[in-house]
Amino acid sequence: MIFLRPGLLAALFLLCALGGARLSAQSPTELAGSWTLNRQLSQFPQEVGFSASFFPAKPGTSGGDRGGSRGGGGNGGTNRGDSELRPPRIQTGTEEDARRVRFLTDEVRLPPDQLTIAVTPATVTITPDRGAARTVQFGRRDEDVKLGPVTAITNTSWEADHLVIVYKAETGRLLRYAYSVSQNPVQLVVDVEFVEREGGGDKVRRIYEPTPQGEPVSTPSASTASAPASPGQLLLPPGATGSAGSRPASSQPAPAAIDQRPDAALRGLTRLGVVLEGLGADAAKCGLKQGMLEAAVEKRLIDAGFRVVRESDDDTYLYVNINTVTASAALCVSRYDVTLYSHATAQLTHTASPVPLQVELLHRGGIAGGGPAAHADGVTKGVLEYVEQFATRVRNAGQ
Repeated sequence: MIFLRPGLLAALFLLCALGGARLSAQSPTELAGSWTLNRQLSQFPQEVGFSASFFPAKPGTSGGDRGGSRGGGGNGGTNRGDSELRPPRIQTGTEEDARRVRFLTDEVRLPPDQLTIAVTPATVTITPDRGAARTVQFGRRDEDVKLGPVTAITNTSWEADHLVIVYKAETGRLLRYAYSVSQNPVQLVVDVEFVEREGGGDKVRRIYEPTPQGEPVSTPSASTASAPASPGQLLLPPGATGSAGSRPASSQPAPAAIDQRPDAALRGLTRLGVVLEGLGADAAKCGLKQGMLEAAVEKRLIDAGFRVVRESDDDTYLYVNINTVTASAALCVSRYDVTLYSHATAQLTHTASPVPLQVELLHRGGIAGGGPAAHADGVTKGVLEYVEQFATRVRNAGQ
């Protein structure tokens, strides 16, 4: 017979209890599979991203006014009547940092409709339906990971029942993804947080559900086209909801198949209106001229094969908004946003009949700062870069 001291016996009981807890806890393998975005359960805030760090901060605070740091209109978040404002802070990053911030932010604003996750004992590979796959290693610190056109330093860990991947966008700015699987119903929960140097940051939750076998999101079959809307399918003609047996087949309208291919909303786009707004007195001091910028945007679109209609928002149109502030005679800072809008009608859950909607198809935003002599060229270059990206997306969608 073996006798154990009370202290050792207690330690063994503790080890057994902890071991049982680990066995019952969620493991990374539960993330594996194909997941489809449920847009009705997911969060889609109007604006999300890092705060613009060039805006003045009020005394006693460590950061700029987040409420005015994004979006169009207003004076760009500044209050010139407040003499107690601190001097503006300029985000000093490289061009590569700026591209990485834009790419990571755009991935959050336009999440993939489908994710495929593969798990091994040492790695996890996440493949979005549009974009490059990325493979990270559990417990790896400061790992360079290729994310399509950019590379980001990542840190990956398994925390309790969450896979946590932290991307370094630039100095003082991190993007934290937490993946977990809930039960009953089975859902992949993706929590995204913009972590800033000053603290705080936007948060978004996305919900994915298991992709039905044999029913890929990108190619819905004819049999599923007439079925009720799944959680990820938002727009169906009136009368298409409910079960197939809820009314006689002869009286039930046959809904059109939903094209869920990547960038399907861009297919067939050949004509664009162009609207440019926001240029004021400060923009003029910094060399930004409405006519020259409009001409540059229109030429880039025409060279890409589009028919351009000036100052028109009746159909699908490109909207450019620029807000400029002059911190001093030698410093100009501009926030520029380029958005592709269109119009549609939709039957909403709370309306009795279809209503007109303005739809945001694509969006990019950036910040440029510098002396007046070179500022206009920097802003124009950034805007035209986004226009070129949009043209490429439209061209690829039609292939």
